[in-house]
Amino acid sequence: MATLKDILRKIGAVKKTRQITRAMNMVAAAKLRGAQMKMEGFEPYASKFSEVLGSLASRIETDIHPLLVKKEEISRIELLCFTADRGLCGSFNTNSINISEKWIKEQQERDLECSITIVGKKGRDYFVRRNYNITESHINIYGKVDISFVNQITRDLIDRYMSDEIDEVYMMYSRFISMSKQQPTIIKLIPVEPPKSEEEDEVTAAQEYLCEPGPEQLLIELLPKNISVQIYNAFLQNETSEHAARMAAMDNASKNCNDIIDSLTLIYNKARQAAITAELMDIVGGAEALK
Repeated sequence: MATLKDILRKIGAVKKTRQITRAMNMVAAAKLRGAQMKMEGFEPYASKFSEVLGSLASRIETDIHPLLVKKEEISRIELLCFTADRGLCGSFNTNSINISEKWIKEQQERDLECSITIVGKKGRDYFVRRNYNITESHINIYGKVDISFVNQITRDLIDRYMSDEIDEVYMMYSRFISMSKQQPTIIKLIPVEPPKSEEEDEVTAAQEYLCEPGPEQLLIELLPKNISVQIYNAFLQNETSEHAARMAAMDNASKNCNDIIDSLTLIYNKARQAAITAELMDIVGGAEALK
C-alpha cells in the first residue's frame, strides 16, 4: 500500500497537471474567438461566391474553360489534406488522418495513383512515416495565412492539372459545425463542379444575374478565384475546428484531474485513518502489557 507521502505527492502532481490543462483551455478559447470571427466573416462571401458561380455555370456551356471539363481518363489524383500542427486536441487529427488514408486506399483499389499535399505537421509526420507519395507540405502556417499564399497553392494545382500531371484534385478539411462537432469533409476542387444550393432549382427562373462583361468572360475570371476561395475557407474552418477540439479536450482533461484528485484524497484519508488506528492499537496494547 502506498504511503501517505506518496499519495500526497501524486495529489500535488495531478493538481499541477490541472493547472496546465486549465491554462491550455483558456488559450484555446482565446484563439478560438479570433479564428471563429474570421471564419464567420468569410463564410457569407464564400457562400455568395459559390451561388453566383453556380448561376453563371448553369447558363453557359461547360467546355469554355479547361477547369470545367472532366478528363476522359483518370489515372492520377491529388489530395489536399488539412491537419493540425500540434496535438492535445482529442481525436481531431486522428479522424482527419483516418478518413484521408481510407479515401486514398479506396482510390488505389481503383488502380489510381494518389499523391498528397499536406497542411499541418501531424499529417505530414504520419504520411512520411508510412511512405506515402507527398508532393508538398506546409507546416506552422495557421494564423499567418493570407490570400496571396492561397493563390500560390491554387496556381500550382492548376498548372499541374493543365500540364496533365494530375487529372483530379480533392480537398479534405474539418468543417466547423459547432463547439462539440467538427466534421471531416472531402470535396472535389478540380475540375470545378459549381456548387448548387437545395433551393436553386426553384428560384433559378426568378434569380438571374446581370453580368458585365458577359457570363463567359466572367466565369473564366471567377473559376480560379473560386478554387482559392474554397481553399482559404478550408484553412479558416480547419483552424477553428482545431481550437474547438483542443478546448473541449482540455476541459475534459481538467474534469478528469478533478476526479483523480477526489479519488486520491479518499485513498489518503483512508490510509491516514488506518495509520491512526494502528498507532492507537499499539498504544493500547503497550498499556495492557504494562499492567
